[in-house]
Order: sequence, then structure tokens, then C-alpha cells
Amino acid sequence: MKTIFMGTPDFAVPCLKALAESSHEVMAVFTQPDKPKGRGYKMIPTPVKTAAAEYDIPVYQPLSLRKGDDAEESMKLLRELAPDIIIVAAYGQILPKEVLELPKYGCVNIHASLLPKYRGAAPINWVILNGEKETGITSMQMGEGLDTGDMLIKRATEIGENETYQELYSRLSDMGAEVLMDTLSAIENGTLTPEKQDDSLTCYSPMITKEMCALDFNKSAAEVHNTIRGVTGFAMLDGKRLKIFASSLTGKTSADAANGEIVDTASFDVKCGDGQIIRFLEVQPEGKKRMKVSDFLRGNKLSTGKIFNQEV
Repeated sequence: MKTIFMGTPDFAVPCLKALAESSHEVMAVFTQPDKPKGRGYKMIPTPVKTAAAEYDIPVYQPLSLRKGDDAEESMKLLRELAPDIIIVAAYGQILPKEVLELPKYGCVNIHASLLPKYRGAAPINWVILNGEKETGITSMQMGEGLDTGDMLIKRATEIGENETYQELYSRLSDMGAEVLMDTLSAIENGTLTPEKQDDSLTCYSPMITKEMCALDFNKSAAEVHNTIRGVTGFAMLDGKRLKIFASSLTGKTSADAANGEIVDTASFDVKCGDGQIIRFLEVQPEGKKRMKVSDFLRGNKLSTGKIFNQEV
């Protein structure tokens, strides 16, 4: 099939590579505009743009597909290319109706959740934040609503007890490529059975904010653990910010310690609001590099009874 691919972050790269290395023709890639980054504000291409260059695929980076000169030029180009299908994976733009209706087989989105649950921008973060045990990939026939189109193929995977957002993100991106290729094969073979979504079962996954990373030790150990896994947590210790990248639940309890109190300096254990103890495994002190807790403890003397500040 003649295809056009629309995507932006690392998550979309395995999908593009699988498509480019298949029998399908990738006529063009659409991705978000380059953004300045770092001290010198150097313009950095999106991961999808970089991947497209490896396959010599033409890249287009309109500011918008819905309004302005970019939208008009993009629509003209899309009509000229006349794709059989448009594949979308974490593109970051809402497609107008005229784009959705242009290809013979419409637009197919690769979404990182088991729809209809976790529609929206940050499903991978939210399944971890909410303590879900399972998630997956859904290929979907795109409509005008936000992730509301008919489901095509779903594939589930268990979420590890200590699995972080970054680890799950990587696994789901690879799974997304597999689901995409299975979906395209089913479209060609005429074996798809689209399934409408039950809106009563949906939940929304909004964008993540920095404020959500602040750890509240009045919450249960499981909630603190899920925050660390889902968005990377931080808390204030001795007036300095400490980022926590990995943790585990010990199963231990403490009846006497205050919430947020360090109860074991040999392994960096902290008491939470439900009396349960959480153990930090990987941290980053303010102004320093990310490190294992064992390395952190070699250069930092902690004292039992010290309490993390609630002000963040």
C-alpha cells in the first residue's frame, strides 16, 4: 500500500522503521517542527525526522494541519500523493476531517493503551500512576473525536510491579510496530472486524505536569511508588531537591515513625502514610548525576529519624 506516516517522538520510531522495511511504500513523513534545545538553543530534529532520514523519506513539518498556509499546502500535497492509508503514532496534532477522509483506508492510529481506557496524551504514565496491572496497544480507525474511533487490533501486556514509565514506554513502542504491521496485513486481507468503543468504560489521561512529581509521604507506599515509577518523583531533604527514579515496596511497616521519615539508613527506607515502608533504589541529588542508592549512601551520611520536607 502507498502510505504516509505521521509521528514525532521516540515512541513512533519503531512503527516508522517497520513500515519502511516492509513491502509498503512510505511516500512521506509528517512530524512536528524542530525545537530549540540546550544552552545554545540549537534546533533539534524530532526522533521521527531523524529516522526518516535514514531511509531517505521526504519529511514535512507543518505548524498545523488545521489552519493557516501550512494546512493548505499540506492538504494540497496529501491530495497529490493520494495515499491508500495514513498511519499516525504520537504525532501531536489533531487531524481535520478532510485529512481523515482522504485515504482509501482512512487514517489508522497506534495508541498506547487498551482502549477505551486511557484515551488522551499520556496513557503510559497514567496506567502506572493508577497502579494498573495490564496495558497494551490498540490500533484504531481514526475519527474526529479524541481516540474515539473503532478499535481494530488490541494486544495486552502485564505491567511489572517495579516497571518504570521509561521501561514500559520502550516495550510498548516495539509492540506498537508489531500491531501496526498486523493491522496493515489484516486490512489487505480483508480480515479486520472493527469494534466500536464503549464510552462508558473510558477514562482520560491528560498531559503530565511537573507538580505531579512531588512526593507526598502522607499517601500510601503504593501511591508513592507509583508516582516514582510513573513520572519520576522528587522530595526535599536538608533543603535540597532529591529526585527518585526507582523504588520498591518492602512489605515492612513502622508504627512509630512520622510520614516521610527515614527509618533505615543502610537501605534508604522511608515510612509512608499507610505505615508501609518504601525503599529508594536510584536517585539524583541536586546538582549531581543520577546514581544507584548504594553509591549515594557512600558519599552521604543519613540519620534515622530525618524527615523529608513536605514543602516542594
